[in-house]
This record gives sequence, C-alpha cells and structure tokens, in this order.
Amino acid sequence: MKHAHVNSDNTKQDILRKFSEVQLKYPKNISRKTPPQDALLGAGMMRVFALIDCNNFFVSCERLFRPDLANKPVVVLSSNDGCVVARSNEAKALGIPMGAPVFKFKEIFNQQHVTAFSGNFELYGNISRRIINTLSSITPYIEVYSIDESFLDISSLSITNYRKWALTVRAQILQEIGIPVSIGVAPTKTLAKLASIIAKQQPIHQGVFSFIDITQQAREAALASVDIQDVWGVGWRLAPRLKAAGVHTALQLSRMRPKRAQQLMSITGRQMIAELNGISCFPLERTHKVQKSIMRGRTFGEDTNLPHVIEAAIANMATRAAYRLREQSQLAWRAGLCLETNRHKPGYKRWYQEVRFTAPTQDTGHIIATLTKAFSKIHKPGRLYHRLNVYLYDLVPAQNLQTDLLGIINIQNYHMSHRRMKAFDAINHRFGRRHIRYAAEDLSRSWQPRRSRSSPRYVSHWDELPTVRIVQ
Repeated sequence: MKHAHVNSDNTKQDILRKFSEVQLKYPKNISRKTPPQDALLGAGMMRVFALIDCNNFFVSCERLFRPDLANKPVVVLSSNDGCVVARSNEAKALGIPMGAPVFKFKEIFNQQHVTAFSGNFELYGNISRRIINTLSSITPYIEVYSIDESFLDISSLSITNYRKWALTVRAQILQEIGIPVSIGVAPTKTLAKLASIIAKQQPIHQGVFSFIDITQQAREAALASVDIQDVWGVGWRLAPRLKAAGVHTALQLSRMRPKRAQQLMSITGRQMIAELNGISCFPLERTHKVQKSIMRGRTFGEDTNLPHVIEAAIANMATRAAYRLREQSQLAWRAGLCLETNRHKPGYKRWYQEVRFTAPTQDTGHIIATLTKAFSKIHKPGRLYHRLNVYLYDLVPAQNLQTDLLGIINIQNYHMSHRRMKAFDAINHRFGRRHIRYAAEDLSRSWQPRRSRSSPRYVSHWDELPTVRIVQ
C-alpha cells in the first residue's frame, strides 16, 4: 500500500452503477432510535408522503457554478463522454434524446451551441448530500430513493396547507443550495411520484402539486394527464402490455379491476391499483436493502491488451467492490471478472473467470490478488479489452462467520484481516478517498474513462474551489 492524495475517478448501465457508488448516507441527526412513524399517528389519521425530485439534477449542479448557462442548452455525458445522460429543458427541446450517442449529435451540438460536460459524480454526490441534510431538518422520516429523489413521510407534521408547505420547502432548497426541485404530496408513494411529475411538466403548478384536499374531479383530471408509462412501477417494460389491454393513462389504470392488474403485473399490479386510489401499500424504506451480489465495472478510456493496465483496473474495481462489501457488513465466498471487447466492432467476445475463496472474505488485498491470478489464466496476447466487470457474490453476514472442523478457516487470520481493513477504511475516511491504497492501482491510469469535458470539483477539493472576483 502507498500514500497519495485523493484522485477521483458508457452506457446507461454504467451511470446507474455509478449512482450506487455515491455515498447517500443519512445525516447524523437521523437516528435508528427514531420511533416508528406509526407510533406518532393518531387513530384515523391519514398517512401523507412528499416526494422531492431535483429537476435535471446533473445539469442543475453544473449550472450552480455556471449561471451564464441559464436558459441555454446543456447536456451531461457519461464517464467516457460517449452518450448523453442528462439534458436541460432547452436541450430536450432540440430533440436530443436520453442516451444519445455524442458522435451522432455532434453537428447539432455545434450548430445550437450546446454546452456538454463530462459526468462529475463527486460534485453531484456532494450536492445530493446537502439536499438530504436540508430535508432531514424537516423530518427524520426520509427515504433516499436515488441520487436526486427522496421520499418524506410528513404525516405527523402540523401542516394545514400542503401546497403552501411544498412551495416553502422548494424555495428553501433553491435559496440554501441553488437546485430547483419538483415536489409531489399525496397519501401514497405512487401518487406522490405522479404528483411530482405533474409539478414538473405543468408550469402552472409552480413546481409543486398535492393530491391532498383536492376535489375528485381535479384528482381524475390529474391522473388522466399522466401517461401510463410514467406511472411508478410501470415504465417502458410494462407499458406496451397495459396499452394492449386498453390502459393508456394513470386514471384508466386506477379503474382497472385489481384481479386483472395482478394477472398483468403480478401482485405489484394489485398494489399499484390500491396506491392510485389512495391506499398506502409501500411504506417508507429508511434502510437500504442488503445486496445479494456486488458488481463494479468500467468501460476503458482506450482498448488495451497490456496485462499491467488490466491489473490496475482489476485492483481499482475490486477495491470499490470490497469497500461496499464492508459497508454492508458482509463477506464474499466467491468473486469473478468479465472482460469484453468492443461490442460495436466486429468479432465481439467476452471472457469470464470465477473463483471461490477458501474462506469468506472482505479483505481488499486478498480479493485483488485472487482476481489478478484469475486474469492471468484467461489472458491471451493480442486481445483488445474494452470493458471490465468485477463481481462479488455468494455473500454472508460478517457477524456470522461459520468455522469448520478441519481448520481451513483460520479465525486468527480473519480477525487480523478485519482489523487491517478497519484501519484502511478509517484512514481513507479521515484523510480522503484513496489516500491510502494498494500499489496495484497505480500500475497504470490509461484504462480510466475519458473525462475531457469535466467541470472542477468545486465543493470537495481546495485547489478547485471557484474563484470570485469582486469588482468595485
């Protein structure tokens, strides 16, 4: 291991995986000892949820430090600058779709003066945590649904006018953090999600919409304005099936017989119908579900067949996967890696190699060494690798390490490894990510994704803080 300064790091799946790496931990004032919300609700009291959804979040983060880009077309690209993963409203109006390959829209970018940024996930994660801190000051009952969305259970708050309350929260976030948000309020999470969509798409509502205290006629009109594909839990996969059954809007779905909905969408469909009719089926999930497997992957900045470059990438992916494993207090019995050539070029191929540890582990060094050895077994000179995925699976709780009669699992080694990793994480937590790391990570950096258009890390690095000039 060696000491060094912090160094931050293409498809849509890459971006979703990157989301999971951003630390969206609850603020310190949210305690596990907070009493259940049900204990605070009186008999007959209605449950009320609010969904806070950041508008064009990545673009809004970039504009936060570039006010000159207000009302101008802006897009954010994937880590390899390969495709569009976020768009301003102005960029959407130009017909630039989500996931658009940059090379296909280069002419539009130039003609319409579209500003493009490489994904700056360190910045986005930092801004997201600031928003969560603000929301947690309102209520401790919060579910961080994604990097740009959070549910609040506001049932026990003394609110007489939910629309006015939502407008106040929206103004507070805009003033304190500078990010525009849409807020939906409703008696169920599904309706709150729909309300946020209505608030975002219909400017007349000023960024907020509430299903509480509105007439039945207004409720039906609101549901009728939402396409079936935009209903939470439907999406593009189930929408064709529902449209084939004559269901095109959220209102039509709310009127479907629960039995028929279950036939089309399993038990989730029945729950969806109940939620659309104001019956809460999905409670606030304040703790993240423990993953059954962990995967970290990257598309390389350039294709390579150099073993030391691949080994550096393996070390980086394994380090991040192992950290996630320790965060969840788990051990892995098995690990694997997958190497791929470029699927957009002729002769696409992929190679897998899996290993089983003699004892379950969460030790970064052991995982790196084992996977590096596994790579050497499948590597052939002349192969140009384009992407690497590292997997940890067959996971078990770290608290329940099961020993064996033959002494294969060495308890003393396990405890030494545990203490070593605890110190490893403590140093990085105190002094910054990757302050201490395994030397294999520094064998090469040429595999790292291209980020030629990245903005500075304005809020997390001293040497990249924005400069302010005061003109008298």
